[in-house]
Amino acid sequence: MGYQAIIFDLDGVLCHTDEYHYQAWKAMADGLGVYFDPEINNRLRGVSRMDSLEIILEQYNGPELNQAEKLALAEKKNELYRQSLAQMTPDDLSGEVKRTLDALRGRGLRLAIGSSSKNTPFILERLGLGGFFDAVSDGNNITRSKPDPEVFLKAAEFLGLPSGDCLVVEDAVSGAQAAHAGGFRAACVGDAAKAGAGDYNLDRISELLDVV
Repeated sequence: MGYQAIIFDLDGVLCHTDEYHYQAWKAMADGLGVYFDPEINNRLRGVSRMDSLEIILEQYNGPELNQAEKLALAEKKNELYRQSLAQMTPDDLSGEVKRTLDALRGRGLRLAIGSSSKNTPFILERLGLGGFFDAVSDGNNITRSKPDPEVFLKAAEFLGLPSGDCLVVEDAVSGAQAAHAGGFRAACVGDAAKAGAGDYNLDRISELLDVV
């Protein structure tokens, strides 16, 4: 397809922090007496922090929470999550992912991040990828969560490229939907690949080298 750039989701694609997210959300939910399990957690993938909180609060039966209280709950979750993230090191970046990134860069492709996470810069630093990407679009510069395409459109804007010249790599169905809504093609791994959500559905991220 003659792609000029690859835009990667972060969690579930380049690294795996799902368990950290789960444990932090569960601790917050337990404090509220709200039922929370892995199935509910799976609905949060690719979703912003505040939207994730609203999903969890579907199970909440206590006094009505105002916006300030909700913000405090989301911040509590984030503090717990960042405590876990602080344990990450470059060793948490798999050799396959690093080799794939280096090979794509070696082919002259521009590389970007498109993630809903506000912790993206911190995670990239912990993984030894601070400054590696040509552009980073994340939860700090968007107002709408996937499946809205804003995060990917911003990444393409930062790269100075049209959507059609960029391939999005995602592991969540909502992320693939966001890519398509923005006029991008999507290469999917993980759950999104199993659901057939991508234009290319891959077993491993290294198979990107066959796509581009």
